[in-house]
Amino acid sequence: MPRRNTLFFVLDIISHYYAAMTIPFNIPPHSENALKYIENSFRGSKLSGDGDYNKKCVHWLNNYFKSKLSVVTPSCTSALEMSMLLADIGPGDEVILPSYTFSSTANAVVIFGAIPVFVDIEPDTMNISPAEIKKAITPKTKMIMPVHYAGVGCKMDEIMAIAQEHSLIVVEDAAQGMLASYKNKPLGAIGHMSAVSFHDTKNIVCGEGGCLVINDDKFLARAEIIRDKGTNRQKFLNGQVDKYTWVDKGSSYLISEVTAAFLLAQLEDSQQITLPRLSAWATYHNGLKQIEEKGHLKRMSIPKECLGNAHIYYILLNSQDDRNKLAQFLKNEGIMTTSHYVPLHSAPAGRSFGRFVGDMNITDDLSNRLLRLPMHSHLKNEDTLTVVNKINLFFQN
Repeated sequence: MPRRNTLFFVLDIISHYYAAMTIPFNIPPHSENALKYIENSFRGSKLSGDGDYNKKCVHWLNNYFKSKLSVVTPSCTSALEMSMLLADIGPGDEVILPSYTFSSTANAVVIFGAIPVFVDIEPDTMNISPAEIKKAITPKTKMIMPVHYAGVGCKMDEIMAIAQEHSLIVVEDAAQGMLASYKNKPLGAIGHMSAVSFHDTKNIVCGEGGCLVINDDKFLARAEIIRDKGTNRQKFLNGQVDKYTWVDKGSSYLISEVTAAFLLAQLEDSQQITLPRLSAWATYHNGLKQIEEKGHLKRMSIPKECLGNAHIYYILLNSQDDRNKLAQFLKNEGIMTTSHYVPLHSAPAGRSFGRFVGDMNITDDLSNRLLRLPMHSHLKNEDTLTVVNKINLFFQN
């Protein structure tokens, strides 16, 4: 058996083994050229950051986002942290973000001594409410961090207008946003900066990885310094100085060539990886329509100005009890589902480090009723139909 196919053979055995027992919630996507690129990276003269595969990933991402600069990072979390450094976020500053998000969004604010200000979401998309953003602005507000939940775009026109009016920086948390768009612009290409995830659970993966997308000229020069541990190493490599030295704050925001090689294969296959997810999303959506019409649940929706990427398919049950009972029923049937975030304003660290504005009723309510269905690029049509049929059976009983 050719060496380049060995890994995929083993992964297929594992996938088939689990498929015989259950419909898994997530299986990472495969890329045809991954092993070849990884092998090539070992044959190169450089395994650390800024090698050929790293540069190829940056080139691909710059073309996709049409950005000023894309920096491939060890994680989306580190990309968010890098954006805080670039924006000079510090003690006393306030950053407005939704409570319904992962801890990384708020942690990036907290570790620099700033205060995350949590606001409510909109019921149709689970995205941050521009109206609630306006209520939360104070003289200390420095940044807005919209989160594109489920790969569905926030109302970025309204958010950017608010930011311009109040001279605020916008950093998109586009962790779930690869290959999704808002008004024909890729999610992550609209704010002053954005952070994208290539974590194992996302559509496009490299195990652990992310990307900081810079869309504003004023952050460019400093970004190259911060990513290189606060040194002017890029100037040295470009022949602009005869030696490089420590000139600013920074950290190690680079990925290895091995990781970049894996990521490049995924980026090149991103359309093919996304198509099966879109098909599964459509099967869920069409199959659950009658169940929604009977009043048992509410399907997720995508506004007409948004193009989704099928990162998530969720349903909203009528009560938390219904959600929990359905999840247990599906588990007993071999179908893995999950809820999602505990709202950050109610989490121990959220209460300690941040504050919230408004009553948070929508966040509290919907977070208790949301259930995510299996979604990955290996889902077969019969899998998604099985999930739909089992949900229908649950409500018939």
